[in-house]
Amino acid sequence: MDCAALSKPQAARVRTAVRGAATALALLLVCQSPARAESLLSALARAYNGNPDLNQSRAAVRARDEDAPKALAGMRPKANIQASAGPQYANLRFPAGRNAEGQRQYSLEEYTGWPRGTTFNMQQNIFDGGRTENSVKQAESSIFAARATMRLTEQAILQNGATAYMNVLRDTAVMNLRKNNIAVLEQQLKQTQDRFQVGEVTRTDVAQAEASLAQARSEFYAAQAQLKNSVANYRQLIGDDPKNLQPGASVEPLLPKNLNDAIQVALVEHPGVVSAVHQVDAAELAVKVAESALMPNLSVNTQVSNQYDSFLGIPGTRQFSAAAAAQLNIPLYQGGAEYASIRQAKEQLGQARLNADLQRDSVRASVVSSYGLLETAKASIISGQAAVRAAETALAGVREEAKVGQRTTLDVLNAQQALLNARVSLVISQRDRVVASYAVLGAIGRLSAQELDLNVALYDPTIHYEQVKTKWWGTQTPDGR
Repeated sequence: MDCAALSKPQAARVRTAVRGAATALALLLVCQSPARAESLLSALARAYNGNPDLNQSRAAVRARDEDAPKALAGMRPKANIQASAGPQYANLRFPAGRNAEGQRQYSLEEYTGWPRGTTFNMQQNIFDGGRTENSVKQAESSIFAARATMRLTEQAILQNGATAYMNVLRDTAVMNLRKNNIAVLEQQLKQTQDRFQVGEVTRTDVAQAEASLAQARSEFYAAQAQLKNSVANYRQLIGDDPKNLQPGASVEPLLPKNLNDAIQVALVEHPGVVSAVHQVDAAELAVKVAESALMPNLSVNTQVSNQYDSFLGIPGTRQFSAAAAAQLNIPLYQGGAEYASIRQAKEQLGQARLNADLQRDSVRASVVSSYGLLETAKASIISGQAAVRAAETALAGVREEAKVGQRTTLDVLNAQQALLNARVSLVISQRDRVVASYAVLGAIGRLSAQELDLNVALYDPTIHYEQVKTKWWGTQTPDGR
């Protein structure tokens, strides 16, 4: 088995960027065949392609794309055909003069027929006060905001996927450490019992060794349960059970050089900020759409009608008519609803601007916080490595001193526990460094399949939009997915 092969990332750009930055989770796993191993990048690629949350977010964007042709419909012609047919009975009574006595007489005619006909109507708006133009722009801004929201979901899936991946590695390592600790304590208990038999130690020493072993087994079972929980989360996010995971790698080489640069990038590129800015644009256009209700409207209406047997049901009659008219509608007062709508739209615009400010503050705080966690994890690794070396030296010395009676069994057990704790802390710090680096990349808005150079076909939301934005008819959804 070639352990060195485990540190080869799949993507060429990340391979160069993170060379030498693979985490030192040497305590984690037995080396596996590279052909069967799963890397962090390949796991994230699996999540990018198949995560249901991400796919439903993409579907939501495709649904939002249809707002563009809906808005364009305002200046497109509207046409319909009306047809009617049915039996008709008519009874006509009309004066027929007077008789010889001077009394008025009437004539009665009855008609029975089947009148039928069709009417074609078409309306074309010429001017609608800018409603359609601004509605189209508003729809486009809403679509851009939806795309940014989708990017937020993508970032969350990739960050949560990286966290789940590293959690499985961490919990596997912790479980193995605790399992090895049980074996060490079992040997320690056997040695203590042997020494008790020859009178070198007391019953108290045996009881202390037994208590430490029981505690170690309890911690091992807890580690097993934690690993099962992490495996379940991994499957939920990635879509498959973890198998032969390689050590994860930090993405620090992809981060800006310092905190100030990171903040500047985040305030421009973070999807939350981008979405909020587009929502402000949409709110501004919503005000203009509302104001169009006060503007005059001009349209052209045409009608062509052809009717048969429609004149009193008389068979053989035919009526044909054609008309075209320009219609101008100048609103004067419509109950005040339009004014309320304008005021409401302006308040919503103010709310959108405040939300954009809130998003910028939130993103800034997230960048500072995630950078702090990354620096803490890096410092913890350095101190943790020193702690492990010191604990190993201390344990070896205590064991030697215990052999000549200068240390008690409790001293040995305490030293063994200190080493275990130091190793567990180091594993946790190594996991935290990778997770924090992904958190920073997400906080600045650059955690994406493209930035990580994942081996996937990148989803392009513009394909579907271009397919539907000027679509005049059709009920079939296009394949721009």
